[in-house]
Amino acid sequence: MPAEKATAIVLRKVDFSESSLVVSLFTREFGKIDSLAKGAKRLKGPFESALDLLALCRIVFLRKTSETLDLLTEAKLERRFRVTGPGLEGLYAGYYVAELLSEMTDRYDPHPELFDLADDTLAGLAAGDDVSKRLLRFELGALRELGHLPALECCAECGKPMAMSGRITFGLLDGGALCPRCRQGKRQVASVAAGVLRIMAQFAAPGDRWRRIEIDRRSHGELRGLLNHFVCHLLGRKPRLHEFLGRLDAN
Repeated sequence: MPAEKATAIVLRKVDFSESSLVVSLFTREFGKIDSLAKGAKRLKGPFESALDLLALCRIVFLRKTSETLDLLTEAKLERRFRVTGPGLEGLYAGYYVAELLSEMTDRYDPHPELFDLADDTLAGLAAGDDVSKRLLRFELGALRELGHLPALECCAECGKPMAMSGRITFGLLDGGALCPRCRQGKRQVASVAAGVLRIMAQFAAPGDRWRRIEIDRRSHGELRGLLNHFVCHLLGRKPRLHEFLGRLDAN
């Protein structure tokens, strides 16, 4: 069985024995993998303390069948996730990135652009970038890369361009904005300002335009609430780190 090499972000690790770990990683080349790292808890070994949570590393592993864990044989640290500045916002934001990567992706389903987005997000959080904007960028970029981005500028039902003014109906079950005609009889809908949908579209778009966007407190609260509900609907549950997002909005 040939060894595979990949660049990976450590998403989760769980004790397996006194010396070994079960490690979940999101790789650029292969997508998410779950692996057994024998001897990973020893001070000296082939992992060189590279398996810290959210660390970026180069790994070598043996791919097993779909029913068993892969065998991680080597890991070399490229970058640890260390947040600068006071407070825990950046750290919890990194945990939220890991939770979404773990819950929204499948094993061996590679998304190189999503990996690059996650890597850039973690690097920005570690450097002290604005946490709220970084998370919005990651969430909406991830939804785009995974094919789950809601319709923001056209009706999700009929495809008609929306009049981007006033209040717009957003259907959680229908995948985005709804025109007045298609809104009739729909369940689980919300009313959202057109400006909020424009901001979401800008943060989801490729490129760096999102960096120059300023979001007022009211728009951010409405955007955060809508996006939280959409992610909960997509996952079928409330992410554990959504409690952190609520505290972030209150600051």
